[in-house]
Amino acid sequence: MSKLQALQLSLQFADPRHRALLPRHRVQRWVRAALSSPGEITVRIVDAEEAQALNSSYRGRDYATNVLTFDYTQAPVVQADLVICAPVVEGEARELGLPLEAHYAHLLVHGTLHAQGYDHETGEADAQAMESLETQIMRGLGFADPYALPTAAPAAG
Repeated sequence: MSKLQALQLSLQFADPRHRALLPRHRVQRWVRAALSSPGEITVRIVDAEEAQALNSSYRGRDYATNVLTFDYTQAPVVQADLVICAPVVEGEARELGLPLEAHYAHLLVHGTLHAQGYDHETGEADAQAMESLETQIMRGLGFADPYALPTAAPAAG
């Protein structure tokens, strides 16, 4: 995933609390770093209510989660929506002692990998492969290994 891919990015803020932290060029850089082919991706930053409603409707889990990935196609163009819950991300970053920017970057990388078919819930080997790739991408972006922290980051879902 070293070659940067073409990306059409739509960035939406239903919850504007972190808009200043997430300028388009930064989000684009993080998503592109995880793409292995061209992409058309919408990133939507939402509040807890919207995240909970989507998680309940589409995954049958009645709570707000940090990131939801809706993948539509993987080839020849990755088409997906990434929905990120601002209050959950903020709470996790605080709890884990992470910079908020680093946690957002990790979740965008994580969601982008899901959009390409990576899945950490299908078995230990798949989880380790995905985490290893996330670590490589995050280091390439200048961030620490998100899984080597004193408190490991919660599995995004």
